Amino acid sequence: MSKAGLGIAAVFIIGLALAATNFLTREETAPTHSMDPPDLSDVEAGGPIVDVALPAELSPEAQIGQRVFEAACSACHGTNAAGQNGVAPPLIHPTYRPNHHSDQAFLMAARNGVSAHHWEFGNMPVIEGLTNADVRAIVRYIRELQRENGIS
Repeated sequence: MSKAGLGIAAVFIIGLALAATNFLTREETAPTHSMDPPDLSDVEAGGPIVDVALPAELSPEAQIGQRVFEAACSACHGTNAAGQNGVAPPLIHPTYRPNHHSDQAFLMAARNGVSAHHWEFGNMPVIEGLTNADVRAIVRYIRELQRENGIS
């Protein structure tokens, strides 16, 4: 066997040994997911799901987004996007951080509705009457709330 062949075989054997060691020495833990919804058994029906800290000041676009959110979204997603138990999830939650739900995902949700997938509140309907600018302002409001609450 050539030196190159021996080198490749050695790397393969070392990799296999490391994988076996990792498999045999890992601790058994309950599976967790950073986007697992919280236990809501202690939350009153219709009550807010999370506590939301408000920023000292919102940007002008987020202020517009707050007004649009209050008119079009808060009936389900609650005041300051804190969610409502039994109705709709909080948007101020790690599930909706930008690297998991992009700004475009919010636009698509408003335009097309969303099948329930992270929470068990049922499907989100299409939201009629919102412009793209409205949704962008809502997203700005949500993102500023998220940042204030340590979600980025």
